[in-house]
Amino acid sequence: MNKMNRRKFLVAGTVGLAGLSIAGRTLAENMYSPANDVVVDKVKLGNTGLTISRIAMGTGSSGFNGSSKQTRMGMESFEKIAHHAYEKGITFYDMAESYGSMPFVASSIKSFPREKLTLLSKIWTYDEGDERVEAAPKFLDRFRKAANTDYFDIILMHCMTKGNWTNSRKSYIEGLSRAKEDGIVKAVGVSCHNFDAFVEAVDSPWVDVILARTNPWGEIMDAPPEQIKSLLLRAIQNGKGVIGMKIFAEGRRVAEHEREESIRYAMTQKHVHGITLGFSSPEEIDDAVAKVMKYAR
Repeated sequence: MNKMNRRKFLVAGTVGLAGLSIAGRTLAENMYSPANDVVVDKVKLGNTGLTISRIAMGTGSSGFNGSSKQTRMGMESFEKIAHHAYEKGITFYDMAESYGSMPFVASSIKSFPREKLTLLSKIWTYDEGDERVEAAPKFLDRFRKAANTDYFDIILMHCMTKGNWTNSRKSYIEGLSRAKEDGIVKAVGVSCHNFDAFVEAVDSPWVDVILARTNPWGEIMDAPPEQIKSLLLRAIQNGKGVIGMKIFAEGRRVAEHEREESIRYAMTQKHVHGITLGFSSPEEIDDAVAKVMKYAR
């Protein structure tokens, strides 16, 4: 029997690999970068006074009814991912009560120095007069207990879906402002899921931080990419911290070349300070850190 030479072996292996598929995509196009010694860097978050890792560990992929893809993995798997992220320099945690993720983060970071971490959480809000409106001290006490922390670095009003929120959410704004004065919260802001709400956030003097949907394809976004980029650049000029989300279009754009394109866009266009990513494995973390640091300036 003739021995297969190295070239034929590599070709045959590549063909075999390309025949496998995961969720309708080839394994080859979804391969993640192998582990390496690269760690993500730190950046100043606008005029907030905070310094963050350029990548935040998102905890709300498919998040609803108090759970998410990350929490549904279970505590052991969550902690494994969180610890690997920390080893790669990711010290920024993006949480929300609606994800059920604060206790998971609390358990994962209990051995980490609190002063080296950035903890962000979000509160679901309601129009003034709605019986579900909750006073800031009440929900902040609950949040601090769930996350096992004396203070939060960032609290955002979650998922603004219409304009005029600076009037319709006055009690939240006033309550969070007092919490800043008391040192319970360092920075406040909004996550935007509507163009009018987004424009309002860019120009609001109350807002310290904006969590905004951005990617190069305009998918799951509030306006076309160039329009969003222009607004975010204005927000940065106004001194606001800007975190990009949905950069892979809620998992619709995760092929190798798409991940590369989106991270390159986020890192080189200068319209965000950092990005939040929901990880499912250590390999995804290694891949994201390698790509971010390839383009970060």
